Amino acid sequence: MTDKLTERLFNFIESSPTACHTVNAVRALLLNAGFTELPETGPWELGEGKGYFTARSQSSVIAFRAPKKDFSAFSVVAPHGDSPCFKVKGKPEMDCGGLYTKLNTEVYGGTILSLWFDRPLSVAGRLGIRTQEGVRMQLVNVPRDLMTIPSLAIHMDREANNGKKLDPQRDTLPLLGGKGADLLKLLSELAGVNKEDILSHDLYLYSRARGTVFGAESEFIQAPRLDDLECAFSAITAFIGSENPENCTVCAIFDNEETGSMTRQGAGSTMLSDVLDRICKWAGKDGEERSLAIQNGMLLSADNAHAVHPNYPDKADPTSKCGMNGGIVIKHSTRYATDAATAALFKRICEKANVPTQDYYNNSSTPGGGTLGLISGSQVPIPTVDIGLAELSMHSPYETAGREDLKHMVDGMTAFYNSVFSWEGNSCRID
Repeated sequence: MTDKLTERLFNFIESSPTACHTVNAVRALLLNAGFTELPETGPWELGEGKGYFTARSQSSVIAFRAPKKDFSAFSVVAPHGDSPCFKVKGKPEMDCGGLYTKLNTEVYGGTILSLWFDRPLSVAGRLGIRTQEGVRMQLVNVPRDLMTIPSLAIHMDREANNGKKLDPQRDTLPLLGGKGADLLKLLSELAGVNKEDILSHDLYLYSRARGTVFGAESEFIQAPRLDDLECAFSAITAFIGSENPENCTVCAIFDNEETGSMTRQGAGSTMLSDVLDRICKWAGKDGEERSLAIQNGMLLSADNAHAVHPNYPDKADPTSKCGMNGGIVIKHSTRYATDAATAALFKRICEKANVPTQDYYNNSSTPGGGTLGLISGSQVPIPTVDIGLAELSMHSPYETAGREDLKHMVDGMTAFYNSVFSWEGNSCRID
């Protein structure tokens, strides 16, 4: 049994096998809500109270809504739309002794390699296609079970359960089909183009598993790519459903967080700064007024967090244990952008909305990963708090989270977007 919000999340995940498809799914939601798409490559004509969005490289998107030209500050939520997986290389087909065809791939991000074995997979991404006028980019997705990464039977590897270092150039290459199987031919037929006209591609493997609800009281969910599509779905849902009379609200979903964010469409690029600059130019805000709108605002860097593991509780911090269904996680460490002021302000916003929160710290013996908050802050120095939802098996192709927490995140982000807050010295007023 699934509630409507959970089912919408599962549908969103299913329609978002790659970062490009995530942007496409977000685009459809925004257009349905009456937002206007703006190309980065053309001039922008904006209006008070109207909603807009722009995409970069088809894989990152920023939506915004300014209630008036004289807005007070920026209220930003920033998750990411990519997930760890395998990326398909050029000329990917590899003959296997005249019997089968496998694909040449490379690892994208920090996935758990062993968990990709023996599960139905497919491929999605985008194609660069030759046209009469030049080139065009086209999204593609094979919506069926297409391939698998076969494991080696234990009879042929008696040490399989004793730990094994996997070689991604040998052990994790997927089986596509029999002799002569041709991925690009299959994709060209799906896209309605000649194979010879496919000049380039960004293609990724993805798990075909559908999200599910489980647990003694149906209290947990499992799905592919919960990191970070759960936060992306929550952010766009809250953004569309919110209204702020004073602040310019922004939802930024970035690509390439899993590989460091340093691409032209990542959080380390100028994309957010560029969009805020163009908003401020329309609003007539000069350099100082732009700085005030940034410094009086706040950014929620939204990326899921580690829950206490039932079999490895010692991996968690001994005094700050986060559980699934325990509320929004506020993440603290030298790898995060959270400070005392931003944590306190976000906690107070959630308190006023009756949304539970919990604090996460890394176990000092096991440093955790970073996320986009610190990186984005190097481009736009807006006060930032890193948040997420507690989950198990992060970076697995099938992750686990708390069913109740999805609503907690949507409600918390909505409360943030609806809040008007202003700093006066060391105090902040929330309306």
